[in-house]
Amino acid sequence: MSSTDLKAAGLKSAGRSRGGLPPVVFVLTAGTFLMQTTEFFIAGLLPELASDLRVSVPHAGLLITIFAVGMIIGSPAMIILTLRLQRRLTLMLSLLLFAVGHVLVAVSPSFEVIFAARFVTACATGAFWSVAVVVATRAAGPAAGSRALGVVMGGGSLATVVGVPLGAFAGQIAGWRAPFWALAILAAAAAVFIVRFVPHEEPTGATPSLSSEFAALRSGRLWLALASCALIMGGVLATYSYIAPLLTDRAGVPAAMLPWVLCCFGVGALLGNYTGGRLGDHRPYATTITAAVAATLFLLALCVFSEQALPVVILITLAGFAGFVVNPVAFALAVKFAGKAPTLASALTTASFNFGIAAGSWAAGLALSSAAGETGPPAVGAAIASLTIVSLGVLSASQRRASRANGTAGHGPSEETRECVGSSL
Repeated sequence: MSSTDLKAAGLKSAGRSRGGLPPVVFVLTAGTFLMQTTEFFIAGLLPELASDLRVSVPHAGLLITIFAVGMIIGSPAMIILTLRLQRRLTLMLSLLLFAVGHVLVAVSPSFEVIFAARFVTACATGAFWSVAVVVATRAAGPAAGSRALGVVMGGGSLATVVGVPLGAFAGQIAGWRAPFWALAILAAAAAVFIVRFVPHEEPTGATPSLSSEFAALRSGRLWLALASCALIMGGVLATYSYIAPLLTDRAGVPAAMLPWVLCCFGVGALLGNYTGGRLGDHRPYATTITAAVAATLFLLALCVFSEQALPVVILITLAGFAGFVVNPVAFALAVKFAGKAPTLASALTTASFNFGIAAGSWAAGLALSSAAGETGPPAVGAAIASLTIVSLGVLSASQRRASRANGTAGHGPSEETRECVGSSL
């Protein structure tokens, strides 16, 4: 080991927190918390936003769709655009661009300007997510890489429990623009912490090759895993994006209660992520197929009980739980089938989730404007979620055939694959 390596190892060890992870992991977790909050808290503010901007609620819902589109573009694009850029600089610029986008939303009276600002903000979010995963796992080292990844991604899950309801609540009290000001200020502060805690990288002279990364795209099972990611999120979040009209206009839930309902969904999603991570290691296909079936049934039940407040709140919580059980398992499967391209798999998984959100929220917006009204989004969501059962079923059958040919059990990601998520990034 060179003197430089010894010095770096000593700095890493000295810089660890009491919990065993470097402080930079928690700084990046705070960043992902902000990013996930801005993606979904707007769902609870659509009526107020639409009224102020003088557009329909379905039209205002396009701000959710365009954010997802920006994430689709931003995540994989960063694999290419940041090859020669310091990761610390990439993270800092992403947060500053994120802050500028939120200021534009907060001050602009034009829906078109806000629409464009949301797209730019989403690209910055995709950049941050892609790079944050790499920086966190490398800072923690191979022994704690998986744990660091879980903590950083947990920031996104925590946003659905705390950030999204708080943003909606603040918007109802101080106006829908106030949360955007708050996120802009917090993002600028996070950029300062990035400079403080993310280490400067010494140039190595070696440029990563994209050829091996793109070779993973030839895997049919990878695309089935990515399709499953897109479909389950498209189904569940198509409903979630337009839950406010369903709750207030049809189920009779007071508008002041909306943040609490969003919190219920977030708790369900957080528990779903945890459950999927616990069960998916050993029985990934049984876990995900069962969860997809359950999510479809819960969304259909929303249509049936749409005029009853308590069942609607319970069902949207259960739909969040069932849908998010699939997330960590699908992530691990995508990494497994990407082989030696875990970085690309990570970016593509993020992109596929957001492709599902974009397509699902767009279709749900059309359904809301149709004769189905407020029950249109959950009906569309159930139809999309049901397709997840098909993609997972085909993936499971394909894996069983491959396992029989190789003489292995084939239940799910191997220990080597799970380590790949934590350290190969």
